[in-house]
Amino acid sequence: MTSPDSRTGVLLLNVGTPDAPTPEAVRRYLAEFLGDPRVLDIPAIPRWLLLNGVILRTRPKQSAHAYQQVWTEGGSPLLVFSRQMETGLQAALGDRYEVRLAMSYGNPSIPSAFDHFRSRGIDRIVLFPLYPQYASATTGTSLEACYRLASGRWNTPYLSVVPPFYEDAGMIETFAEIGRPILDAMKADHVLFSFHGLPTRQVRKSDESGGGHCLKSDWSCCATIVHANRNCYRAQCAATARALAAKLGLRDGAWTMTFQSRLGKEIWVEPYTDVTVEGLPKMGVRRLAAFSPAFVADCLETIEEIGMRAKESFLANGGEEFRLIPSLNGHPRWIETAARLVRSTAP
Repeated sequence: MTSPDSRTGVLLLNVGTPDAPTPEAVRRYLAEFLGDPRVLDIPAIPRWLLLNGVILRTRPKQSAHAYQQVWTEGGSPLLVFSRQMETGLQAALGDRYEVRLAMSYGNPSIPSAFDHFRSRGIDRIVLFPLYPQYASATTGTSLEACYRLASGRWNTPYLSVVPPFYEDAGMIETFAEIGRPILDAMKADHVLFSFHGLPTRQVRKSDESGGGHCLKSDWSCCATIVHANRNCYRAQCAATARALAAKLGLRDGAWTMTFQSRLGKEIWVEPYTDVTVEGLPKMGVRRLAAFSPAFVADCLETIEEIGMRAKESFLANGGEEFRLIPSLNGHPRWIETAARLVRSTAP
């Protein structure tokens, strides 16, 4: 058994989840989540007014109802499936590493994970943001919370970070391995790659060219990853979609990339998932399969938003069959991939 002080901590980071599927618990969660200036990136006073005057008056009840549709005995699906990964990754990495799960908002918290590592004498920590594609509102906010917490301690821990893995071969192959049997069994005639959406202003903020590269209407800006778009969420999503379509052997025109979960009336990255799903039957699509490759664990956004609401919309508009492809969750190949990503960051 390796002594605790020679071990490396591995901190799995995800956005978070309410503690219960109730309006009160959801309100607490949303207040913390949407109060983050990286998530709702508008000036402090307008953000407070929008959050407390509009969003928190109506959205907690709506979101609680959605959570009630997917809640399990073990809690929210995100927590349950993230725990599966935590357990599997610990077994794969062995005694040289100690794996903990933490959420940017809610529980288990990042401070509790740092306290745990300190109590175990673990000063070297690998931060593993569980977001394949970089966005300031996800990877950025998780890392900022960890950096801020670490910098406030007299004895600062030594941190390293697993970078975005949006076209990692192991991740792509795992998604394909999960999806192939379903696509074959249902004889899908179209595949949807639905990614979480972002306001277009947040994508433009990541443009390293000073604003002249990203979000061209012909998508030429996302054709390859270059210096200007190396941190562009849309470009990384496009790279994921291309890689997964190629691995699945999908021909051009047999798949579509869309963006889901938009909030409010401002312009988010398009095309929108809900609008696309509604229109596909009118274009002759009868059997639709949907991946959500921005999520490594199934959650409200995959199970309820895509697996329930998008399915209902597709069928109501003339579709015949709709299947949500499960996420990576605790799949053995994904666990192997995650272990490789950790070891390459901190051997």
